[in-house]
Amino acid sequence: MGSITQARLYFIDLDLSSHPHQNGRILTSNTDGTNLTTLVSGLKHLPDGIVADPQNDHLYWTNMGASMSNPTDGSIQCCNISDGSHITTIVPEGLLHTPKQLTLVRPHNPSESARLYWCDKEGMRVMRCNLDGSDIETLIQTGFGEEDRKDKRNWCVGIAVHTKSGFMYWSQKGGSKANQGRILRAPIQFPDGQLPDKRTDIETLLDGLPGPIDLHIDDAGRNLYWTDRGDSPSGNSVNTLDLEADRNGKGEGIYKEKVLTRKLHEGIGLAVDEEAKMMYFTDLCGGVYSAKLNGTEKKTLFEDVGDCTGIAVVPAYLIDMSLLLRESCLHS
Repeated sequence: MGSITQARLYFIDLDLSSHPHQNGRILTSNTDGTNLTTLVSGLKHLPDGIVADPQNDHLYWTNMGASMSNPTDGSIQCCNISDGSHITTIVPEGLLHTPKQLTLVRPHNPSESARLYWCDKEGMRVMRCNLDGSDIETLIQTGFGEEDRKDKRNWCVGIAVHTKSGFMYWSQKGGSKANQGRILRAPIQFPDGQLPDKRTDIETLLDGLPGPIDLHIDDAGRNLYWTDRGDSPSGNSVNTLDLEADRNGKGEGIYKEKVLTRKLHEGIGLAVDEEAKMMYFTDLCGGVYSAKLNGTEKKTLFEDVGDCTGIAVVPAYLIDMSLLLRESCLHS
């Protein structure tokens, strides 16, 4: 078998424009926009976050729910990444409100199991579970009940986890275009004797953002990236933060973000291929884009493929590896 040189994108069209008769899809293409195909269709419950696990031939995604008035009809599903078959619900309805960005975390300690982490927006939680949906945990709780839910500053949206440093990062969006957004972090390890709503180890990295959504933390744990749905010039953008920078020249003060690229139309999804030094991002108006990690050479891969939310990228070397493993299993 020849080497596969093209990385692969997987992204969601939740078909919000057709609500309540939406036909959400998971689409896949090469990273240059060629070979666009539909992997999964008929998703009725507003799919949002997506993450790929090519080593195990799995693709996971969150569903925000069929009705925004039903507080517990969110779910998490998975399928075979190779052909979209064997769709399985691993976290059923009745447990989640509106799950958003999803990430798969392989622990620094190889003896520990991989887990899925996600934010439950109107559930006001940061959560995780095993890859089969078992052992669901709430790690952060920002509010309880309808009164707290009315305050959009409590809504948790984007999630990124860095196991080497032991930190997780998440965004709390705030009101629409209200400049109330925040990015926070806390240790992955849950503090002994504390509750998810009373943790004392939470740090606010940035406050007053237009509307931060999806996050990515690089392998080194130094650079944090995110999309923002708020107003220009700081919003509808992809941004970065150097977590190790001397914040004001004296080792103290506030962090300062940097805008990498602008002019998105309700920016949401974000995926990074660090080996290729590329990032891929989406907006709700159906745009799918690529750019260098420094924000240059922005290209429109798709101008309008629906109503786009989450996006995942599988680097070329992982595609090669997964195909080789699959062939090995078939011939063993």
